[in-house]
Amino acid sequence: MQRTLNYRGFKIDVDLVPTSKDMFDAWFRIDGPAQAPAVAAPGQRIKVRGGPFSQRWAYFVAEIAGQASIDVILGPDE
Repeated sequence: MQRTLNYRGFKIDVDLVPTSKDMFDAWFRIDGPAQAPAVAAPGQRIKVRGGPFSQRWAYFVAEIAGQASIDVILGPDE
């Protein structure tokens, strides 16, 4: 299962991988115009810790993790 959203000029790709009935591991990947030198894994999938999650919660935590990563790259949104 996949979902894509845009945030501050970046694209966040969220992937859910089933682990058991109605439970999923959440992964996200960010792609965007800026390649900051401090970014260790540009374009790489990153697993959200603390799972597995229900489908709705998995999408939510992966989107928030992606947004937080972008906020670290770009700094505060003023």
